[in-house]
Amino acid sequence: MSDGVSEKKIGGGTIRLQRGDITLLEDVDAFVFYATHELKLGTGIGGAISVRGGPAIQEELDRMDHLQTTQSVITGAGELKPKHIIHAVGPRFQEPETEPKLAATVEGALKLAEEHELAHVAFPAMGCGFYGIPLDVSARVMFTAFQRHLARSTPLKQITICVIDNREFKPFAIQLAAMA
Repeated sequence: MSDGVSEKKIGGGTIRLQRGDITLLEDVDAFVFYATHELKLGTGIGGAISVRGGPAIQEELDRMDHLQTTQSVITGAGELKPKHIIHAVGPRFQEPETEPKLAATVEGALKLAEEHELAHVAFPAMGCGFYGIPLDVSARVMFTAFQRHLARSTPLKQITICVIDNREFKPFAIQLAAMA
C-alpha cells in the first residue's frame, strides 16, 4: 500500500483502492457521482465534473426527473476520459436506515453499470464528506456490496474505489485487507 494502490481478487473480478481525483481517471468505463435528488452538479466533485466535462453533462441531467434516495441514472461524461457517469442518490448520515439505503444505492449503481455492459467502474467514498456518512461505515457497506456482486456472474471485471487522501484511504484499506 505504500504506492497508494491496493487490490484484491473477488470471484471473476478485482477490487482496487487508490488515491486520486475520480474525475481524472482514464482507464474506467464510468465513475459514480454521489448526486443530489435534483441532479444538480453543484460544487466539489460536481464542480470538477462541470468544469472538466463541460456543460453537456448538466444539460443531459436537466432533461431527467428528480431521483429518490437509492436511485441512479447514467449520462455521458462529456469531455472526461470515461464514457459515462453514474449519478447515484444516496442517504445522508443519521437519516433513518442509512446503511441499508447506502447498500441499495451502491447495488443500484452496480446494476446500472452491468445493464450498460461496463467492465470497469469507479466509486468515491460513498456518502462521506458533505453527506456525513463515517468513512468506516461507507467502506464496510461498499465492500460488502462489491464482494456480493463480484461473487456472481457479471460483466464487471474491476471496481475501483478512488479516494481523495490518506484520511479516506486508511479505513478503506483496512476493510479491503479484512475481506476474505
